[in-house]
Amino acid sequence: MNVHDKANELAKALKESEEVQEITAAMKLVDADPDSKRMLEDFRRRQNEIQQRMMSGDMPAQEEMEQMEKSFEVLSLNLNIRRLFEAERRLSVIIEDVNKIIMESLQHLYGGPANQ
Repeated sequence: MNVHDKANELAKALKESEEVQEITAAMKLVDADPDSKRMLEDFRRRQNEIQQRMMSGDMPAQEEMEQMEKSFEVLSLNLNIRRLFEAERRLSVIIEDVNKIIMESLQHLYGGPANQ
């Protein structure tokens, strides 16, 4: 068995998944509305900036995090953006599940529960 071949099969399955198709459809709807597109792009830009700062050890102020949460709530009032966020969340759960499965399969290497 070739691990790379299996990884490519998984990538293909993800691309063809209902969740990715839903994200694609929701993005088309958001892109068709200039105001929604602009709001989402601004939110993503700010989200990215905060994540980059956090990765470099610069934790954002509580006020900044609260402002991002409020922005998320406002964006979620837009039905197309909410549809996108929900589809992204479902895909994220799948990716987390796959990662968990992979990590559990390797626990025996490091004396984890599979080795007991």
